[in-house]
Amino acid sequence: YRGLQGFGGGMIMSTAFTAIGDLFPPRERGRWQGLMSSVFGLASVFGPTLGGYIVDTWKWNWVFWVFLPFGILAFVMIWKMFPNTKTNEKTSVDFVGAVILASTIVPLLLAFSWAGKTYAWDSITIIGLFIWSALALSIFIFVETKAKNPIIPLHLFKNSIFTVSNMGGLLMGMGMFGAIMYMPFFVQGVMGISATKTGFVMMSMMLSMVVTSTIGGQLITKTGRYKIFAIVGLIIMGAGMFSMSRMTVDTTLFGAIGNLILVGLGLGLTFPVLTLTVQNAVDYKYLGVATSASQFFRQAGGTIGVSIMGSIMNIIMSNKMEDLAASTPGTASQMEGIKALEDPQVLMDPEQLAQIKESAPEQALPVLNQIVEVMREVLSTALSGSFLFGTFILVGAFILILFLKEIPLRLTNETEKKPKDPETSKLSS
Repeated sequence: YRGLQGFGGGMIMSTAFTAIGDLFPPRERGRWQGLMSSVFGLASVFGPTLGGYIVDTWKWNWVFWVFLPFGILAFVMIWKMFPNTKTNEKTSVDFVGAVILASTIVPLLLAFSWAGKTYAWDSITIIGLFIWSALALSIFIFVETKAKNPIIPLHLFKNSIFTVSNMGGLLMGMGMFGAIMYMPFFVQGVMGISATKTGFVMMSMMLSMVVTSTIGGQLITKTGRYKIFAIVGLIIMGAGMFSMSRMTVDTTLFGAIGNLILVGLGLGLTFPVLTLTVQNAVDYKYLGVATSASQFFRQAGGTIGVSIMGSIMNIIMSNKMEDLAASTPGTASQMEGIKALEDPQVLMDPEQLAQIKESAPEQALPVLNQIVEVMREVLSTALSGSFLFGTFILVGAFILILFLKEIPLRLTNETEKKPKDPETSKLSS
């Protein structure tokens, strides 16, 4: 079901940003890309907040039911209001390339998700998945060189702007989705705040993103410059991520919100730029595939980043748990309490935590409360390692963007044609 949902969501995301490219020339797109990112940010604010309230108030199943009316409304609006541009050119869809690309990405994501948790990094399963992914990538490259209408035209990677922008987007996605995914672990699991309040805390990141993406988009359209916004945005975002890696159990709620605001401010400046640079660097006929590639690399980076950061968190927690068990010999009940709290999801669920405390003998409650505090410290340390990894990733993105070639934003969607040979011009006249 999640795969089906992602299949539809991927088409909507890429089509929405491609439509902006169809309707507006590159010089005007900065404003609209910024507004589109703002809408994305607002949706990311209200969605998790409402979801957290639903989880705290009703059953988690209602999270999926309550959004059906919004989906129906969106469907009707797209059907009736979405712009439609007709073309006489009929092209085939590269279904074979899409299937092989999926066969490349899925094993890679499974390997990162399972490594260090379900299977050891050097296990046959993990190594086999990496080998499978590498072989599928080789087949994908071969197939795409032969395809009439490839899903990702490989010659586009000869364009340094296209390559640097997408690699930067991949790294930025790793940092962005890592912060979105694991900051709630800290707020709920370490600080002990409910899911509803965590949704409001995460709003600070997205609202700050809305502000800078809107302002940044307007400035890009006004000045025609864009590289500086990506550079400044990554610096701010990296500073916020590094501050997250320094958080402890003593971090205040306002301190956590401040770190989220920093990440959001940087994200808002960088988010619209990398799609715009890709669209501006390729011929108009490749607008759709270039935009889709930009979205793909960003989403793939997010998925890979979340998997790696999750593996780092699990490895650190596992090591800390072993050290804790070795250095703190206790009774069987204490060891059972530690084992029950080893899953960070338990610390994030007040009801499950309350059930564990209710099932424990009254004389064991002080010990159990102490174990909970110790586990919060363990989770905090593990998340610090994940956020530090995210910081290094954003530093890599910053270095990469320094090599991004800045070319003038076109004032029209027409691709500049090469000047004709003078002799040819004379003959034709």
